[in-house]
Amino acid sequence: MGDGKAALVLTGGGARAAYQIGVLSAIREIRGRRPGNPFPILCGTSAGGINATALAVYSADFNMAVRKLARIWRQFHVAQVYRADALALLATGARWGSALTFGWAVRQTPHSLLDNSPLRQLLDEVLDFSAIQRAIDAGNLHALSVAASGYSSGESLTFFEAAPEVEAWRRTQRLGVRTAIGVEHLLATSAIPFVFPAIRINREWFGDGSMRQLAPVSPAIHLGAERILVVGSGRLAEEGRQRTEGYPSLAQIAGHALSSIFLDGLAVDLERLQRINITVGAMSAEQREAAGIHLRPIEILVISPSQRLDAIAGRHRESLPLALRTVLRGIGAMRRDGSTLLSYLLFEPPFVHALMELGFNDAMARRDEVAAFLRV
Repeated sequence: MGDGKAALVLTGGGARAAYQIGVLSAIREIRGRRPGNPFPILCGTSAGGINATALAVYSADFNMAVRKLARIWRQFHVAQVYRADALALLATGARWGSALTFGWAVRQTPHSLLDNSPLRQLLDEVLDFSAIQRAIDAGNLHALSVAASGYSSGESLTFFEAAPEVEAWRRTQRLGVRTAIGVEHLLATSAIPFVFPAIRINREWFGDGSMRQLAPVSPAIHLGAERILVVGSGRLAEEGRQRTEGYPSLAQIAGHALSSIFLDGLAVDLERLQRINITVGAMSAEQREAAGIHLRPIEILVISPSQRLDAIAGRHRESLPLALRTVLRGIGAMRRDGSTLLSYLLFEPPFVHALMELGFNDAMARRDEVAAFLRV
């Protein structure tokens, strides 16, 4: 295949997105000191949308962008993402308790389990969103997109900021909307249902972009990509069924629901894209044009964790603040079968560093494939 525009697609997953930073660090090493940005198209969902936006802000120098991201992630603590102090957790518990017990008398229902106002403050401090358009004008970036799910419409919206020739699109239950990406879009795309509050943008409330995202890779294609590197945040092929005895805990059920949101759509979309590539590859460009088939083969490379991230989270559960551990223990998240939920919330150095190391090693193990994709 040719050397068309390359896109980087970063999926969601809360704290699991630390894995992406390890992969990016490996890409930086494989590229060496080459200047510029190897991914003129950046697409992200949930926490991956935050990582993609940070890369876009610093897209004039990819190596510097990765170093900055890695430095921020290495220093992460839960308190920088959401409030986990005893006072905040008690207040949240009181609100939910009142709503469940005296719902008939409570006029305002709770918005979420956790208060992520620290994340808003962090994003405002470290990201200059006006730099995105400057990067596009300078030719360092072709397009950036982040996805969010509309609670009223049920549609998956891809908010994008791109070069003038990029057109908006509409497909069944999904559309692309041109806008200036800002902190509201990042909070919306990363608003894990029930865990973080929904965000209002214009006339609608939005939640995590992984919900109802039928085609996670398609925004990159709409934005003009011919080569796509997808970095996942969970294993696309999980182990088979295992025998269990006890009733599943709330944490296990919640973790299963989140895994379905974050992984299932990606696996199906990649399978669909592979089938299209096979079909389109069997025809010449002339044959496709004569048949009215407006499709083109897309080169794709997928890097996803070689180990279960929930198992790694389970080994680092004690690094969470005491008050939060106490709350999570009540719903079973501190047990082995509840560690999937834990892996989305564990923004603490031991877990983050382990995921970054895993991402780096997984990408380096496929060094030749990555180098071929990058044309280096």
